[in-house]
Amino acid sequence: MWLQALLFDLDGTLADTEAEGHRPAYNSAFKDLGLTWKWGPRLYRKLLSLPGGRERVRHYVESYDPERGDQSVDELVDAVHTAKSRHYARRLAKGKIPLRPGVRRLIEQAKAMGVKVAIVTNASHASIEPFLSHAMGPDLVDKVDLVIGSEEAPAKKPAPDLYLMALERLGVSADRSLAIEDSDVGLQAARAAGLTTLVTVNSNTRSQVFDEAVLVVDSLGEADRPVEVLNSLGADAGCHVIDVPFLNQLIEPEADA
Repeated sequence: MWLQALLFDLDGTLADTEAEGHRPAYNSAFKDLGLTWKWGPRLYRKLLSLPGGRERVRHYVESYDPERGDQSVDELVDAVHTAKSRHYARRLAKGKIPLRPGVRRLIEQAKAMGVKVAIVTNASHASIEPFLSHAMGPDLVDKVDLVIGSEEAPAKKPAPDLYLMALERLGVSADRSLAIEDSDVGLQAARAAGLTTLVTVNSNTRSQVFDEAVLVVDSLGEADRPVEVLNSLGADAGCHVIDVPFLNQLIEPEADA
């Protein structure tokens, strides 16, 4: 098999964490801190253009000038991030953030077929660890070879640093690997690292432009929920679900005639 590694984004790709986890956790954190802020779906969609949670809070404070008391911006960013992480972990522990269709199946299949699996994310380990424990669970986490978060590289996505680090640590080349992302920010990072990239959209990213993706779908699919192909960009997309043999076909060089 040509395919040697699958590199998954986390937020929005493995689970719809933004809509079901982070946004409600932020709103709970604001309430804890006595802030009158409320991030609705439309505003949050705009904030997702920033590469991480701390950056989103800072941008919101500096661009929207909400009421915030006498705390400095740095103090407020730290306080919000700490409170939000606590609420996010609680939502995970209560089972409110399930994996997206096809995620468990594809990871298990990759492991069974000798394909390495990595999670490459802008999230901090404060968000990653409860996700691994509760949304994925130990049996599925055991099938993941590498997890890289934002603290481990000098720059977050859309810079390619996290993906380049993952390829190096896995000992694989970009041309024999494939990234699975959900956003234009993630797609930029993966493509800058030389990775063929499949995009599986969600409610926050469906309207974004993914011109450099090899395939854009609504999910990875399940037997009772087939994939909806949104843009195949010339790829042969005659698939019911996204599986390892199909992904291998997307990147395997054509045999010489």
